[in-house]
Parts: sequence; structure tokens; C-alpha cells
Amino acid sequence: MDTPDTVVGALRLLREQGYDIEFQLIDGHLRCDEGPACHAEDAVVEKLYRFEGQSDPGDEMIVFGLREPSTGRRGVLASGFGPAADPELLDHITGLASRFPGA
Repeated sequence: MDTPDTVVGALRLLREQGYDIEFQLIDGHLRCDEGPACHAEDAVVEKLYRFEGQSDPGDEMIVFGLREPSTGRRGVLASGFGPAADPELLDHITGLASRFPGA
């Protein structure tokens, strides 16, 4: 299987693989429109795609395929990262990325 070369491609691939919830990281919790929130530290990182801006560090993005362990729900979390990222968000993203086996 090819590795996607765009954020849109990564999101499409993950949705095709059953990651059908769009998570948001709010106050250290993964939230979505349905079901309870979970602590970001509890999420299992199953997929990770990182995209670096060719000429602009502001274009850096990361896309996670996450599983919420207590319910088995799977979804995506996409965010910017790098120098312009929100520090609190960056801390959680760094923690998630460090738990990915291929990181």
C-alpha cells in the first residue's frame, strides 16, 4: 500500500480503514460528537503520517489514526506542528507521536 503524500490523502486512507471519527484535542482530552471523551494519554496510536512544508514550516502537519482503548472507537486527529503550533497542543502531539512504534 502506498504512503499518502498529502494530508487529504492520509485522511481518506484512514477513513477507508475504519477510522471514521474526527477527534479534537481539547483540554487534554480527545473529544468527538459521539460518545465520551478520553484522556489523550490513553489513546493508542495505530497510524501516524507526518507532512513537512516544502518551503514554509507553517505547512507542517501530522495525522494520527487513533484507537480509544476502552470502547475500541477509531478515529483521526490532524494538527499543525512546528514553531507556529499551540504549545499545549504540541505537548500532547509530541506525547502521542512518541508512543507510535515507528517513531
